[in-house]
Amino acid sequence: MSYRAPHIIVEGAVQYPLGELKGKQVLYDFEKMLTYLDAKGKLMFGKKFEIYREDREIIYKLCLYFIRDKARCSSYGIDIDKGILLSGPVGCGKTSLMKLMKHMVPHRRPYDVIPCRNIVFGFNHVGYKVIGDYGNSQSFCFDDLGVEPVGIHFGKECNVMGEILLSRYDLFTSHKRKTHATTNLNAQELEERYGNRVRSRMRQLFNLMAFDGNSKDKRA
Repeated sequence: MSYRAPHIIVEGAVQYPLGELKGKQVLYDFEKMLTYLDAKGKLMFGKKFEIYREDREIIYKLCLYFIRDKARCSSYGIDIDKGILLSGPVGCGKTSLMKLMKHMVPHRRPYDVIPCRNIVFGFNHVGYKVIGDYGNSQSFCFDDLGVEPVGIHFGKECNVMGEILLSRYDLFTSHKRKTHATTNLNAQELEERYGNRVRSRMRQLFNLMAFDGNSKDKRA
């Protein structure tokens, strides 16, 4: 893939055009993006991966966000300068999508998808350095936010992800560095987990995108 042709992605010997280049502007085609996401998903997660028809709307919004289509995003109330908080039932495909979407725009700053429980385990082992590590200038997607255990280091409890989100908010306001996350919880449950102050910062950090509550478990 050449950065001079960000609309064409090469996987092995196959080229996937995501649209057409008109001057310096890429005119993306959603059906072509779906074709690429399906192919890349099978490479990453196995041949059983598929794009479900009932998920097309949320995938469309995610595509608009990642290609930074400001006009269409605005019509959906999506701020392209904020991160994504992708919510939905267990097994609906949130993590897979967030791992997948970044490959569609390899010319943009990548982010690492990190399970929140792993971050807490790291805190339990090495302490507050972990909070600083994840409050730095890198881009992250925090996976399964809100169901991680409470951190305990030398007998002291800490709401590790709450502290990290506060640090990420400071990073967002000072350097416009984005944070993404996935969660099974709703807004009320997140507030109960992290408190009103963190929830308020989350509103400024994230665009909320939600799967339908009846989305089926793709892992079944």
